[in-house]
Amino acid sequence: MQPIPNPRHVVLITSRGRAKVMGKEIEKDNVMALDWQTQVSFSPLLWTISVGKTRFTSQLISQARCFCINFMPYSMKDIVLKAGSMSGEHTDKFKELGLEKDECEKIECPKLRAATGIIECEVENIIEAGDHYIYIGKVLKSNVRDDKRLLHISNDKFTTTI
Repeated sequence: MQPIPNPRHVVLITSRGRAKVMGKEIEKDNVMALDWQTQVSFSPLLWTISVGKTRFTSQLISQARCFCINFMPYSMKDIVLKAGSMSGEHTDKFKELGLEKDECEKIECPKLRAATGIIECEVENIIEAGDHYIYIGKVLKSNVRDDKRLLHISNDKFTTTI
């Protein structure tokens, strides 16, 4: 069964954790495109993301218990699309995509300089949902501007809020 196509707010999720690369355990940053995310509570402020169980990002978030949601401008839709088409397990996606990063303020995780807003989350709960994990994150810091929002329709089709 195919997902129902409708515009969903697409973001880039950044994460950091320990990973084995070339037989050596190192700390690794990653970025992935994701459009299954939303706020689920006002008090406390909780945000949820749904990540495939086999994704490298899922491994990092489960281990580090935090993630950063990066809202990207419509002008970066091609980079967002490319971020969703490659794995970061053996690739430096930041370098490949030309994305510059800074450190988050409240969690041990990178955030993207080009983001129009960020939400730093600490994992409160992980729910197994079929072939995905649903990560419920407590929002520790947010800064989201009211810019054009990048919405994903399906495949390589995008739209915006303005």
